[in-house]
Amino acid sequence: MTDFPISSTAAAARPWAAGAAVIVTAGVYAWALLVAEETWQVTGLLVLAVAAVLAALKSGFARRLHQDWTASEPRLNRLAFATLIVLIFALSDAHFALLMVATTLLYFTAAMGLNIQFGFAGMANFAGAAFFGAGAYTAAVLGTVTAVPPLLTLAIGGAVALVLSLPLLLPILRTTGHYAAVVTIAFGVLFRTFLEVNEILGGPQGLMVAPMRLFGWDFNSAPVIGGYEMSFYVNYALLAAALAGLVFVLVRRLERSWIGLHMDAVRLDETAAACFGVPIARIKLTAFLLGNAILGVSGALYGMMISFIAPASFTFSDSLLLVSIVLLGGLGSLWGSAVAAAIVVLLPEKLQLLQEYRFLLFSILVMLVLLFRPDGILPRPLRTFFASRRAGK
Repeated sequence: MTDFPISSTAAAARPWAAGAAVIVTAGVYAWALLVAEETWQVTGLLVLAVAAVLAALKSGFARRLHQDWTASEPRLNRLAFATLIVLIFALSDAHFALLMVATTLLYFTAAMGLNIQFGFAGMANFAGAAFFGAGAYTAAVLGTVTAVPPLLTLAIGGAVALVLSLPLLLPILRTTGHYAAVVTIAFGVLFRTFLEVNEILGGPQGLMVAPMRLFGWDFNSAPVIGGYEMSFYVNYALLAAALAGLVFVLVRRLERSWIGLHMDAVRLDETAAACFGVPIARIKLTAFLLGNAILGVSGALYGMMISFIAPASFTFSDSLLLVSIVLLGGLGSLWGSAVAAAIVVLLPEKLQLLQEYRFLLFSILVMLVLLFRPDGILPRPLRTFFASRRAGK
């Protein structure tokens, strides 16, 4: 394999150059993919992405990217967020594209909550859609109460998801492995059944959800700047970006704290961690409750954005989609989850022929990743870097 030539002087002067180039290129690529309408255009862009990734791995550019991110991760994270904001405004009049961007960001946020459980603490949770739905139904119920500010509703949605987690704490602590997974699967099925038979919550017909209002601004109203009218989804996309950014910072700080190190110890070997004084039960409860609270907050905003929710939107299959994002991106890899969320949300929408087979497609992708790239779809140099940072190296 031929390594990408790197000048030590240039690398020292611009340790962020390769990472910045990749981020800007990814932003342009995302815009092209979102505005593409013909099947041949989408297919060509997907082939181009695969070819670019293979070329980066073959040429050694991935190693250069690893070095850049190691030296300048905070700066590159800020650049990635700025690029996202530019992308949202570049799509300001494209309703469907902005809806996809906002949905991807909310799924990414939910996946970060699951990553705390799966990737950091090694806890299985196959009821992610139930806690996501708990936040959405909270937004629907509180939307009829004018005394509750909609922004506070997001926090309450997280609190409700956290409260619904409490009955599962004892079973989660007393079981491990696939037994714990079965507990969460049973809860997810129970949650959907409860929604379908509960007429107060709309039964199988579902509920309407009031829109987000922030400082008197109705998010379902199209913003106008300089006489130019934008899509109202700009409002939700910007708020979803802010929420994803806040959760990203929170999870990053968590994984590099002593709590994150304890979670890693519990994931790797509970017995050894207990011998070194790690409070196993407290760490598991922290991961489970915090992860579900994040799912609830993202679900509350999702409900406000789509304006209507029903039990069919929060099934076990939807939980598997959230799990597939975590597995495709790599356990514990936040940027991997971002890429995987884009694949899971955008691919079936841009290629309609895959819509009916999306669960089969993602099942095959997950199996291939687990067989050939168990660390996830993120290139190995970056994945190794993030793993080492999480371990405190």
